[in-house]
Amino acid sequence: MMQPKSRVKIAGEETLSNGWTRLSSYLLDYIDRQGATQRLKREVYHRTPAACILLYDPRRDLVVLVRQFRLAVHLNGDPAWMIEVPAGLLDDDHPEAAIRREAMEETGYRLRDARFLFKSYTSPGAVTEVVHFFAALVDTADRVAEGGGLDEEHEDIEVLEIALDEAAAMIETGEIFDVKTIVLLQWALLKRGTLS
Repeated sequence: MMQPKSRVKIAGEETLSNGWTRLSSYLLDYIDRQGATQRLKREVYHRTPAACILLYDPRRDLVVLVRQFRLAVHLNGDPAWMIEVPAGLLDDDHPEAAIRREAMEETGYRLRDARFLFKSYTSPGAVTEVVHFFAALVDTADRVAEGGGLDEEHEDIEVLEIALDEAAAMIETGEIFDVKTIVLLQWALLKRGTLS
């Protein structure tokens, strides 16, 4: 059910930081379901759209994942070299063009087909980023480069080929705890018999 925009009025905005991306503080007047107006203060991290992809080799029944350092995870005290699906910002590209670029840069796999699945906000309470989810079937002939990320961006990405069942088990053991990766692995498990 669509909610009327008239229930929310932005009363003020202040930029708190404008580095790699922008962090804003907002004052808003929000009319609740009982009709009362509430003055709320919220902070929003303005992230540009992104895309992610699950690379699945049905012949070998494995997925191609990457491992890289994540500062925010490190600051929380969790294992900071996270196992994830390839992903990246759109950089003004169409989502499919962006994810083809990211898959090649990160894994060295050239995609024949990239199937759009859905889009999602992964942290809508405070982050504007919308993520476009894709899947692609690959085989050994599709790996045409080493991958590992771009030197000029100082990326240090390890390419992993993991059996789908093992990757699923790694969610339960806590070795995989990235939400976009969990979602795509669960999707692959549900669709496994139809992926070929």
